[in-house]
Amino acid sequence: HFISHKKSICTFEALTPKLVEDSIHGALKAKTSWENLPLDERAAVFLKAADLLATKYRAKINASVMHGQSKTVWQAEIDAAVETIDFWRFGAKFAKSVYQIQPTENDFGVWNRMEYRPLEGFVSAITPFNFLAIGANLPSTPVLMGNVALWKPAENSVHGAKIIYDVLTEAGLPEGVIQFLPGEGLPFAQSTLASRDLAAVHFTGSTTVFDTLWNEVGKNLSHYKTYPRIVGETGGKNFHMVHETADVEHVINSTIRGAFEFQGQKCSATSRMYVPKSLWPKIREGITQKLPDLKVGSPGEFDSFMGAVINRRAFDRVSGYIKRAKESSSCQVDGGAFDDSKGYFIEPTMITTTDPTYESMREEIFGPVLSVYVYEDDNFEETLELCDNSTAYGLTGAVFARDRGVINHALNKLRHAAGNIYVNDKSTGSIVGQQPFGGSRKSGTN
Repeated sequence: HFISHKKSICTFEALTPKLVEDSIHGALKAKTSWENLPLDERAAVFLKAADLLATKYRAKINASVMHGQSKTVWQAEIDAAVETIDFWRFGAKFAKSVYQIQPTENDFGVWNRMEYRPLEGFVSAITPFNFLAIGANLPSTPVLMGNVALWKPAENSVHGAKIIYDVLTEAGLPEGVIQFLPGEGLPFAQSTLASRDLAAVHFTGSTTVFDTLWNEVGKNLSHYKTYPRIVGETGGKNFHMVHETADVEHVINSTIRGAFEFQGQKCSATSRMYVPKSLWPKIREGITQKLPDLKVGSPGEFDSFMGAVINRRAFDRVSGYIKRAKESSSCQVDGGAFDDSKGYFIEPTMITTTDPTYESMREEIFGPVLSVYVYEDDNFEETLELCDNSTAYGLTGAVFARDRGVINHALNKLRHAAGNIYVNDKSTGSIVGQQPFGGSRKSGTN
């Protein structure tokens, strides 16, 4: 049952404009009493929720994303349990540190005070399928700061999202503060963006959808009571930039994990790699030898390295890139098998291309596909330029080198190519409290 796309694990009511509008009214009704609670009282809800998720609900939430998102048990644990817990605990700590920032100078007889007030209106939180921790965080963070939120989780993540909502309710979140609205995006977006009381859009998802939301907010500016805050994390085309001084075995292992964990469906997944010609034979051999050992199968089998991609649309999109690469004279494909008879399974795939502008080197694929361009060792400088300018995105990346001068130079050249850039580590990670996550360019607002 873990691998059948013919079975559902939950159902939910279809969204209607009236349901969304009623939820807006419900959130605004709950707003005054919630925002007037002291920060410590609001934080207590999320600290209690973190404790509940770490204990009573831990197995349940992990099982949910193993079923619903086809995550292996260890990918489920680091997302649904650990990262969500970290978000809630760190959020409470960070909020308290923000409140402590106060004016340091006062004239005689004058006391200046900074008050951190919530936004006027409601926050629209739209969250993705791939990380339940993000689903929990996007409504929770503004709510922690005294706001109210309408939360629309992705349709492919509703079961786990409902557990998160139940945990928050059990932890003492007052009724109405977060309005849980699973369903299609269109009726939700139309009703929330049309509301005069929209205060913010908090979004993680595709660049295309975010562009649409931003445009709609722009069209409605004269209608809103206040200028809405727009915060989004969107697509990526994340890179590994390998220098001739890099540790080959480390590059191999880091790239396999970065590209293929959770079927490459992480915003930060390694999607393209630039490798010097002198190192390519060993790196290629190392990756191709390890690919058959990456078991693709049921998350219920704990030796599985990968599960299935999220749905039919994702399967068709990713397999389409593989098919076209197999037909292209500029590409060589390793791996690349796929089967949708039971689950939407795609094997880890490496496309090596002689064309650095080939579609798989530029476009977000969001699947277990790594594209590689091999460059002449003497062309490192030109390849840095290529890496910086090949895509519209700027989310994550990594530089692999032993030479510290090379590392520093590459980081300066790639300063705007990624919001999170790693040195001698995979392009995925973003540990709460250690590596704030966010992209630039078409990858987001941060």
